[in-house]
Amino acid sequence: MNKAGPQDPVRHQSAIMEMLGISGSGGSLYSQVIQRMLAAAEVVGIPNDIQMILARPKNEIVVNFPVLMDDGDYRMYTGYRIQHNDALGPFKGGMRFAPLMSRDDLGGLAMLMMIKCALLRLPFGGAAGGVVCDPHVLSRDELMRVVRRFAASIAHHIGPDYDIPGPDVGADSQVMAWFADTAAQMTPDRMRQGMRPIVTGKPVEIGGASGRDIAMSTGFIHMLRDILPDFNMKLSGLRFSVCGFGLMGGQIARALTAEGAKLVGVLDRQGGIVSSSSMEPEAVSERMKTDGVLSGVSGTRAVNEEAFFREPVDLLILAAGEQIMSRQRAEWVAAPVVAEVAHAPWTADSDDILFQRGVDVMPSVLCNAGAVVGSFLEWTQNRTYIPWSSIEFDRQIEQTMVLATRRVKLARLRFECDWRTAAYGAAVEHLGRVYELRGVFP
Repeated sequence: MNKAGPQDPVRHQSAIMEMLGISGSGGSLYSQVIQRMLAAAEVVGIPNDIQMILARPKNEIVVNFPVLMDDGDYRMYTGYRIQHNDALGPFKGGMRFAPLMSRDDLGGLAMLMMIKCALLRLPFGGAAGGVVCDPHVLSRDELMRVVRRFAASIAHHIGPDYDIPGPDVGADSQVMAWFADTAAQMTPDRMRQGMRPIVTGKPVEIGGASGRDIAMSTGFIHMLRDILPDFNMKLSGLRFSVCGFGLMGGQIARALTAEGAKLVGVLDRQGGIVSSSSMEPEAVSERMKTDGVLSGVSGTRAVNEEAFFREPVDLLILAAGEQIMSRQRAEWVAAPVVAEVAHAPWTADSDDILFQRGVDVMPSVLCNAGAVVGSFLEWTQNRTYIPWSSIEFDRQIEQTMVLATRRVKLARLRFECDWRTAAYGAAVEHLGRVYELRGVFP
């Protein structure tokens, strides 16, 4: 099959970006995602006016607020909430608390969430937000005050029927609990009882869904079961490596080894390790917690990043954050299949190189989609006051992920394109149909 590459077609892409005043240079996450989205929209035949609507965020909220620190001084923080598109339903997207964050980064993440929810056929739009800060240098009380001040600053821009934040980098269930409690205090008394669904990723005790914390890896496993036969592979015995062994990478590694797959390589900021047989994810996590380094895990040897990427494996998992797959790393990749668990670990250069080398890249909008499915189930549980059983929770994730995976496989056959274009195309085709039915006001 003569498949179109990630860069095809580009007939109207530059013109649309020029009309919207968006630069295609500079390498920002927003421009990177928008170019691929517009290329996919052109492949599936989305009209130019709808492409322009999908390209620009609906609202961009920026807030600046002071926070009292433990030493008695005040420090100013900046927070964002980018609400990209709500054609399918309320805005939905993560909140991150991280030192390196920009409006463009969040704009790219919000667009990816729009694409993801459309691919999954969930009744959500796309959003992203957070606060520029470093949770690792803040005390627990300082982080709580940052979260609460941010929640108070944007409380009138969110709500269970309008925008439902969820956890992202630097935000756990405790952070979501603080955020939800603060938002409830900013809401009229008559509405407070309905504020549980204002955020997802909460502790189970205050409305969170059991299984939401591992929904991402649950969805990933269901997706792999459906797609691996296309590569003549199966989970049992699958040799895989993980780039980035934080919360996401560790969770995925544990889920895969529980299915009989073999973890044979790990790369983190401190370096890499590989094993000729396999290694236990828990041993890797324990080593990193104890000393903060990977070296010393039993049965492994230390390697540099080039040797890690060149290690022959069946599946390479990217779980280390945005734009970490550089041009050079793409040249080194030995795995025939790459799975993006992090939101956008690719760059335009690396995407093109991997395509040209014949490496199949599974995009993040499919690989990590289980998390937003879990969030949807938590939201519906909060709206109906009827909890999901663990069996039904898993069944709903499986059904949604398998259907999304098959939409991508069908789009790839229909449009003879790469996996990213297929996933984005299946999503924007659905959005295009929604706009066709609804019309554009006025």
